[in-house]
Amino acid sequence: MASSVKTTRAAVLLLWVGVTVSACSVSAVPAKTNAKPKPDVPAGGVLLEGAGATFPTLLYDEWFRQYENAHPKTVISYDAVGSGEGVRRFVGRSVTDDERVDFGASDAAMRDDEIAAVPNGALLVPLTAGSVALAYNLPDVPTLKLSRQAYAGIFMGQIRNWNDPLIGRANPGVKFPNLTIATVVRQDGSGTTFAFTKHLDAINDNWRAQYGAATLVNWPGNSMRAGGNEGVASKIKQSVGAIGYVSYEFAIRAGLTTALLQNRAGNYVAPGPESSKVALTDAELPDNMRLYVPDPEPSSAYPVVTLTWVLLYRHYEDARKAQELTDLLRWCLTSGQGYAANLGYTPLPPQIQQRAIAALGGVR
Repeated sequence: MASSVKTTRAAVLLLWVGVTVSACSVSAVPAKTNAKPKPDVPAGGVLLEGAGATFPTLLYDEWFRQYENAHPKTVISYDAVGSGEGVRRFVGRSVTDDERVDFGASDAAMRDDEIAAVPNGALLVPLTAGSVALAYNLPDVPTLKLSRQAYAGIFMGQIRNWNDPLIGRANPGVKFPNLTIATVVRQDGSGTTFAFTKHLDAINDNWRAQYGAATLVNWPGNSMRAGGNEGVASKIKQSVGAIGYVSYEFAIRAGLTTALLQNRAGNYVAPGPESSKVALTDAELPDNMRLYVPDPEPSSAYPVVTLTWVLLYRHYEDARKAQELTDLLRWCLTSGQGYAANLGYTPLPPQIQQRAIAALGGVR
């Protein structure tokens, strides 16, 4: 059975590239028709089914594999369909039987109106954190620094060529090609998009006035669109002159080069677990669990960092399923944190970890 589950998960991973999912507004999200097939469950076992964000998928896959190996009666199925689709399935409005889930996942914490639409109540619990990187494809530019004005201008469609003086100013001695910039963005409702636009909203008045923070954006300029973090990473890798926002771990896995971004203190910082951890060191998790740090203050902090949440029902009809799910997530929040950094994610700081563990007590 275990090898069957692993084979199923590996096959799904191969299907990630190009998956198109939908916007985060529950009422506006069309149903996804190719739901993941259910894995085999041993006699007396329990199946935990989830769907949502692509951002944490590499870590979730490792966590669930490790947990299944230690708990052979527990089978975990996770469908990486994007935050917007994950919220839709979790809320349960207009879903098919194959799309129903025991938990959702999103990099954009659910809004009050979305929570109110869940009959059994909803609980948000952060499980890990990470960087949203700007990955680029310029073979002759191994190191790229982008000022806040420069990267905001690129994604607003105001800076259209790589030899723009504003880019060159932060990169003395670098010869940039006379080449059109092609931004690569998400076409689906995405928590990664929300994290990046939440940051742009915090640092740029023009962005705030025109777009704000959103899970789905009608991007200006010369944009290529892709589904999922893996889809964005793939398009960047294939397209010289491209730059796109993507979760750091997917950028590293795809062998992409990532830019150093200017932070609030004026320093140019690379993405990664350490610089993300600095951004969250003093952050306190509020009672509603919705913590955003859109423009961190520490001088060594990477500027675009996000938590990612699992979405749980407060009341489960199946008592065993509720217990198995909280046991799994408690393991993810304790022993499981040790797997995060090696995969490019950021282990939760102690003050956030402790609040998250305590929140699991709200599941009945």
